[in-house]
Amino acid sequence: MGTTAQKTDKRFTYGDYLTWQDDERWELIHGEAFNMTPAPSRQHQEIVTELIRQFANYLADKPCKVYIAPFDVRLADADEPEDEIRTVVQPDLLVVCDPAKLDDRGCKGAPDLIVEVLSPATTRKDLKEKFALYEKTGVREYWLADPTAKTVMVFTLGADRRYGRPEVYTDEDRVQVSIFDDLTVDLQMVFRE
Repeated sequence: MGTTAQKTDKRFTYGDYLTWQDDERWELIHGEAFNMTPAPSRQHQEIVTELIRQFANYLADKPCKVYIAPFDVRLADADEPEDEIRTVVQPDLLVVCDPAKLDDRGCKGAPDLIVEVLSPATTRKDLKEKFALYEKTGVREYWLADPTAKTVMVFTLGADRRYGRPEVYTDEDRVQVSIFDDLTVDLQMVFRE
C-alpha cells in the first residue's frame, strides 16, 4: 500500500466533498483532502470486523451506536455552516452516544470513541493530524490498533481536555473501555490469526 494521496494543494469544504465521485473515499482535515480509496488489507478488515462484533454485541440494547467506515464524521469549527465545514473524517470504527449528533449524512460533532487501525498509508496521519484533531474536538477515547505489533494504544481525554499518556495493550490483554463501566474488549479475539 502506498502513501495516502492528496487531491491538490487547494483547500476544500464539505460542500465540495459532496460533489465528488462516490467510488472514491476522501477525508478532509482542515480543508486538505486525503484519498482513502485503496482497499484496506485483509488483516485490517478482520480487526475491524472483530471490534465491531464486540462493540455491537455490547451496545445491542443501549442508546449508544457503533459504526464503521465509510461513515462521515463532520467536525465543524465554531459556527461553520454545514457546507463550509472543512473537516470530514471516516474513522475505522466509532461510537456515538448522543443521538442529536446523528443524521442521514453520518455524525456531526465528536464521537465518544474512535478506533483507527494503523496501516503504512495512514500511520503518520493517525498519529499526528487525527490525534490533534480528535483531542481538540473532544473525542473522549481514541484507540490506535497496530496490526503488525498486535497492540492497541488507548488515549483517554482528561479533565484538562487533553489526552494523557496512552495505555498500551497487547494481544494477550483485555481493554476496559473507559466510556462504559462494564465493557472489556478481548484483544486475543481482535488479533487472532
